[in-house]
Amino acid sequence: MSIFHVSLLAIRYSLLAMTGKLIIFSAPSGAGKTTIVKHLLSLDLGLEFSVSATSRGKRHTETNGKDYYFLSQDEFCRKIDNNEFLEWEEVYAGTYYGTLKSEVERIRNNGKNVIFDVDVVGGTNIKKYYGDAALAVFVQPPSVEELRKRLVARSTDAPEVIEKRVQKAEYELTFANQFDVIIVNDVLEKALIEAEARIREFLKK
Repeated sequence: MSIFHVSLLAIRYSLLAMTGKLIIFSAPSGAGKTTIVKHLLSLDLGLEFSVSATSRGKRHTETNGKDYYFLSQDEFCRKIDNNEFLEWEEVYAGTYYGTLKSEVERIRNNGKNVIFDVDVVGGTNIKKYYGDAALAVFVQPPSVEELRKRLVARSTDAPEVIEKRVQKAEYELTFANQFDVIIVNDVLEKALIEAEARIREFLKK
């Protein structure tokens, strides 16, 4: 074998060694997963956030490419047809969410660990795809009624949208046992400590 081929093999093995792990956070809307993910990103854990794509409208507090990749419904459907998503779901009629394969590959090839903030079905799909390379964490509210209070306090959705989210949350809670870890977000400080401990333990493996 030539020195050239040996060098190519060394580069290939080096890239494989740099491939990061995947950490999935899923929860019903309002359970607090985004707050936990932002906390973990502020720590020195080698994490990079996987920005999801969506066809829903952008809120006034959100930035394209940072909070989501905001696509039109037609653009989203074209990417589905082109098999550009790792996972996707029509969460509400005409409203799609998904994880672009290119986003995950970019982060992992840079040697970073990918952290996802995705809906429950998307989380289970990513876990099935990556298996032991991924840790799937379900953030659970202390109760459905507490979840409703949090959604109201957030003041970002109309009352009918909040009720729709609560109904969906009751269904999503039935998926909890498909995740590797369940964190009950009753007291936020405790949930942050538990999440950090679980992630550090996983990354050491």
